[in-house]
Amino acid sequence: MKKLTVLLSITFLIFSCGTKSSINDLATNNPIKTAIDLTLVVDDKVPVTVDPGRFTVETVTYRLPKVVQGTYSVSDFGSFVDDFKAYDYNGNELTVSKLDDNSWTISSATNLDKISYYVNDTYDIEGGSQPTPFSPSGTNIDNDVYVLNLHGFIGYFDSLKNGQYSLDVTAPASFKKTSAIQETNTLLTNDNKMITSYFAPRYFDITDNPMMYGNLDVEEFKVGDITIVLSVYSPNKIHSAASLKETMFTMMQAQKAYLGDIDSTPRYDIYLYLADMTNASSPKGFGALEHHTSTVVVLPEQSSKEELDASMIDVVAHEFFHIVTPLNVHSEDVHYFDYNAPTFSKHLWMYEGVTEYFAQHFQIYEGLIEEDAFYNTILSKINTSKQMNDSMSFTQMSENVLEQPYASNYYNVYMKGALIGMCMDILLREESNGNRSMLSLMKELSLKYGKNKPFEDDNIISEITAMTYPSIGDFLKTHVEGETPIDYELFFNKVGLILEEGLVETTYIQNDGTLILSGNPADGTIFFTELVKDNSFWNDNGAQPNDVIKEVDGTVVTLQNANQVFTAVFGWEPGRDIEVKLDRKGEEILIKTKTTQSYTMGKKLIVSPNATSKQNALRKAWLKG
Repeated sequence: MKKLTVLLSITFLIFSCGTKSSINDLATNNPIKTAIDLTLVVDDKVPVTVDPGRFTVETVTYRLPKVVQGTYSVSDFGSFVDDFKAYDYNGNELTVSKLDDNSWTISSATNLDKISYYVNDTYDIEGGSQPTPFSPSGTNIDNDVYVLNLHGFIGYFDSLKNGQYSLDVTAPASFKKTSAIQETNTLLTNDNKMITSYFAPRYFDITDNPMMYGNLDVEEFKVGDITIVLSVYSPNKIHSAASLKETMFTMMQAQKAYLGDIDSTPRYDIYLYLADMTNASSPKGFGALEHHTSTVVVLPEQSSKEELDASMIDVVAHEFFHIVTPLNVHSEDVHYFDYNAPTFSKHLWMYEGVTEYFAQHFQIYEGLIEEDAFYNTILSKINTSKQMNDSMSFTQMSENVLEQPYASNYYNVYMKGALIGMCMDILLREESNGNRSMLSLMKELSLKYGKNKPFEDDNIISEITAMTYPSIGDFLKTHVEGETPIDYELFFNKVGLILEEGLVETTYIQNDGTLILSGNPADGTIFFTELVKDNSFWNDNGAQPNDVIKEVDGTVVTLQNANQVFTAVFGWEPGRDIEVKLDRKGEEILIKTKTTQSYTMGKKLIVSPNATSKQNALRKAWLKG
């Protein structure tokens, strides 16, 4: 999962890629038959039916996921279910007891024929009183487009997660549809409906294969031996799959070259939902959620072409690299994931951190960006990570990620987690005279484990140490398991880099990683802090400390939509036309201009004039192989 987020130090304003089971309860081993009908939506709710076959036990429990893989927060998808009913073979209702938000127990299960219920979507209630899942893991029900993260529609019986599933989706015949799940048949009816049948070997494959239906824009292209399917929904037709195709092709071609011969996938799907920021019911959580062979992305539609390209490179690169880990390298917690009572691996530094490192490192390694841009990204991650608890054990945080104070430090997996990957990469190249790397280590682990063989959570660090060098083990024990902050200058010194004070590029909401915004919970406003004076763009355009930000490009700013608004502002590129209304002690101040690159004073990485040939060689091996 990758969230396009920016952390604020204020608590009220946060900006945010099991066990084995059997089927002994069934009299037959036929697939569990499920159906979703998009043509029978009632009050923005989709009907779902499930026919499990005959049970041999008297009581069964049906659940929708509390937590889904790739997310590290509670989603409670069962809370979006209404009118849950169970029927016997004569059409009579059976007794159903709701255990919690996600679970229903059915009595007289030997007589159970099917269950039915309605599912409400999550997109159009985001920001309300009911907690909702992170948008890329959520659902959308709309006449124009349906985002079918199937974990939001289809559940499982406790003992049948390893049972086979069939799924029929009924939709208007005019709709386009995309999904990587195995399609077995499509039938066009006389009343202009399209019934598509799919097959899933087990419940995991239901949750791992999202779908999009509706008025989509779809492009396919090949990257080596991988077919890439890019599906885009842009409600106002501002962007298209065709306009993104070249950017995605160039990026993913470089990713494939970077990965080399690592086990891949024959098809990879990218589902992009562009949220209309002028529509209050649009989703507000920007970023992406990975699946083994696909990713669901939510971004603002009002982004310029350049801003959207940059965001897609950021989030899709991260999600695609998940084919390394956790697809090929993962623990038992991931392999036998319990959707209702999950336990979490200690190694988010690997799943999310190393993945994020690869997503940045491949760009310099394959020549997509210059060295200065890569160094700026590294320093930005250092500055952001230090705003969180830099002495918190990463393994302890990972294992307890749903609980505080660990949950509020989750975002650090994309910051310090990536920096852990960087430090290990430099150490591995130093120890091996440039012959080994973080990527080569992950390839070795992929060969040792792979998709179907999980590692033991408590043993993987000692295994990595045995496979590499004592210095790697010391680093992991000290800075990942332990609570000692990393001295990054020691690693920069290894590759001949030093920190220098000077004018550095920054964003429109930060100064060198430090936010220039704050909020007032009493009146629900967002305002500029004293730091705005040190941000060249805003200073040049007359913004002052304590100016309240009333509107951004026509959108009224509140604490409720601050995530959506300022994540978009964070992604602004130079050359964009903007209109920002400020309130300065009751006076309206209008800033209507074109963005220019913003600068502030800070530290930047440069090559040391005294770097030795050994340091220069190691830097070259690190950046270019």
